[in-house]
Amino acid sequence: MRDPLSKKVISIQPSGIRKFFDIVSEMKDAISLGVGEPDFDTPWHIREEGIYSLEKGRTFYTSNSGIKELKIEICRYLDRRFGLQYDYEHETLVTVGGSEAIDLALRAMINPGDEVLIPQPCYVSYHPCTVLAGGVPVIINLKGENDFKLTRQELVSAITKKTKILILPYPNNPTGSVMDYDDLKALVDVIIENDLYVISDEIYSELTYKNRHVSIASFPGMRERTIVINGFSKSYAMTGWRLGYAVGPENIIEQMTKIHQFAIMCAPTTSQYAAVEALRNGDSDVEAMRDAYDKRRRFLVHAFKKMELPCFEPFGAFYVFPCIKSLNMTSDEFATKLLMEEKVAVVPGTAFGECGEGYVRISYAYSIDNLKIAMDRMERFIRKYK
Repeated sequence: MRDPLSKKVISIQPSGIRKFFDIVSEMKDAISLGVGEPDFDTPWHIREEGIYSLEKGRTFYTSNSGIKELKIEICRYLDRRFGLQYDYEHETLVTVGGSEAIDLALRAMINPGDEVLIPQPCYVSYHPCTVLAGGVPVIINLKGENDFKLTRQELVSAITKKTKILILPYPNNPTGSVMDYDDLKALVDVIIENDLYVISDEIYSELTYKNRHVSIASFPGMRERTIVINGFSKSYAMTGWRLGYAVGPENIIEQMTKIHQFAIMCAPTTSQYAAVEALRNGDSDVEAMRDAYDKRRRFLVHAFKKMELPCFEPFGAFYVFPCIKSLNMTSDEFATKLLMEEKVAVVPGTAFGECGEGYVRISYAYSIDNLKIAMDRMERFIRKYK
């Protein structure tokens, strides 16, 4: 029989995050610090609005790009929080999570052979989505000594005549790194001079702990060459609702909507009505969750100092990325032994790119009680192998 499978798809490796999650799900008394999912329930008033939409019989397809009320609220929110102004009719698309928006943007913009710059360590989807879209991933290996920020020189060195898109994943998963105003400003003229487009993944924009998030789309000359990706999963604890969005230039959003139309039709109707309520009345919920994450963040940074395990202080998302090179283990060996011997699951840094070797990702989207138990176990493990 003819091989039914695509060689391109076969060449893509499965996500390295799920491996340890699958093991820990069947291990008694294990604590998982591996999955980037808020431990909070979706706030009740948001859930209630979803329930109410069902009671009102709002169970039909919506417009491909999303319901009018939600697109208006998205644009109001972006203007209010980050000074970004978009037209809800022509420059806004509601998607099935931020991940779909990333996929759509790449497919809408890439021609075969176009190069896409991907700073790593980073979220696992950028590389495979680039390959599936026919692009060529070009990896920029970020450095721990720079707090895993993308520097101007690193960007300049990676650009070729074939470079078309830069993916800018900040606040960053897995490192927790943040690019502030000055960090972004240093990149802007390079991007414009080389006529690049940017896919700015800002899904953790509400989870910053030092300064308010800055979008690169807010800089002069950048709005017309940037697709901003965001969503509701992280900020509003709505992972299972599967709702995200993209805003950007009309000509790009139009083509993204076309792909979305054929592949998806529309984002879940119930989720869209719940998201309207989140944007209108959810600021206090976001603030309360952010405060809780900040306490957990500071607890973990202190715990690693106590263990004498190097870890730069992250100021975004809900991850820490400690360095485990002093233990003379690979990241995978460390994660495997820690799980089997102490029943604590973390994710090897290599799940997010080869330059993640020597690091592990730990999520603090878990209760402080679980974090305390996990850190006691981890400290015992580290002292054993040091």
